[in-house]
Amino acid sequence: MSQMRRGFTLIELLIVVVIIGILAAIAIPKFADTKAKAYITAMKSDLKNLVATNEAWYSDNNTYVGLAASPTGSIGVTISQTLTATGWTATAAHASVASIICVIGVGTSTPVGHTEGTPKCQ
Repeated sequence: MSQMRRGFTLIELLIVVVIIGILAAIAIPKFADTKAKAYITAMKSDLKNLVATNEAWYSDNNTYVGLAASPTGSIGVTISQTLTATGWTATAAHASVASIICVIGVGTSTPVGHTEGTPKCQ
């Protein structure tokens, strides 16, 4: 009696490789999109934190003038703000998602079409 060898045929292995390739082709773009969403969330979070800092300053000084004009954000996030006596506006950008800018405003500087104190990304 001869023993039969058990194992996978070449066709079976090729089918498995093709299926794994298809799944990878679907999953990789979704992971890239998730990374971009994380950067956008970091920008929004930094702008919301800026609200607390600026409003604490306003509470003590009754003006936004004199507040440090260059806040720091998360790693990779660049924030710039414009201050007036009765309001401020700030923008946040991330080098990895250069096409998206987040904007927030408070007081008389709230951009048209925005809700005061809420970041909006475009």
